[in-house]
Amino acid sequence: QVQLVESGGGLVQAGASLRLSCAASGRTLTGYVMGWFRQTAGKSREFVAAIRWSGGSTHYADSVRGRFTISSDNAENTVYLQMSSLKNEDTAVYYCAAASSRAIFTTRQGYDYWGQGTQVTVSS
Repeated sequence: QVQLVESGGGLVQAGASLRLSCAASGRTLTGYVMGWFRQTAGKSREFVAAIRWSGGSTHYADSVRGRFTISSDNAENTVYLQMSSLKNEDTAVYYCAAASSRAIFTTRQGYDYWGQGTQVTVSS
């Protein structure tokens, strides 16, 4: 089992930056893929970014590429999502997820474990 706990959400103004953290525990994540998704009321959960725990290759949704950066600190068992130039449309609950598959999936079905989510609100 893998437990994931997100933190770092909050209320910011458009154009600001925010860093989300996802602390993982329960087992080693070697070979796992870690992802960030987001969801707003009435919409399906949307892929944001993913990173391979071993090797560090990354993948981003087109809507955030160039503004968001996903990274990992293997020693701390933590994954980060640095968000810059935030827009109103980035407002959502952000979820951290872990996949035991080495492939990077962009749909929620590819992930085995989920955190509880952290709210990010971007105001004009």
